[in-house]
Amino acid sequence: MAYDFTVGGRISKPVHEVFEAVVDPKKLSGYFTTGGAQGRLETGSTVTWDFHDFPGAFPVHVVEVERDKKIVLRWGAAPDDDPAGAYETTVTMTFEGLEDGRTLVRITESGWRDNAAAQKASYGNCEGWTGMLCAMKVYVEHGINLRDGFYK
Repeated sequence: MAYDFTVGGRISKPVHEVFEAVVDPKKLSGYFTTGGAQGRLETGSTVTWDFHDFPGAFPVHVVEVERDKKIVLRWGAAPDDDPAGAYETTVTMTFEGLEDGRTLVRITESGWRDNAAAQKASYGNCEGWTGMLCAMKVYVEHGINLRDGFYK
C-alpha cells in the first residue's frame, strides 16, 4: 500500500488572494518558507523553498498551475534511511471559491513508497502541510506570521 494524505481548510478571503499567497514567493516567504522562497510558481518552472527547520533550499518542480484553481508540484521525498533511494512525491493543491466568499484549500501529497521510512516521512509532511494551512490562514486574514521564530 502506497501512502498519501489530504489536508484542507477554509480561509476567509477570496480565492485569487489565497492562490496568490502560494504562487508569489514574497508572500509564501511571509508565512511558510522560513528561509525564503525563490521563484514564482509557474508551469514548467523549478523554484526553491528553504526552511529553518530543514536547512538547505529544496528544489520544487512545478508541474501545473491553473490560475485560482490548482497547483501541482513534485519534490524530493526520500528520507536518508529509505533503503530504496531517492524519489519524488506529487503535491496537488486545489482552491475552491465558496459562496460565502471564503476559499477551501485542499493539499494532497501522493506517491510515497510502501515502506516504514516513507510512512514516517509522509506523517512528517502531513504535519508540515497542516501547519502551512494554519499559517496561511492567519497570514492572509490578519497579516501575522505564525512561524516567525518558531523554528529558530
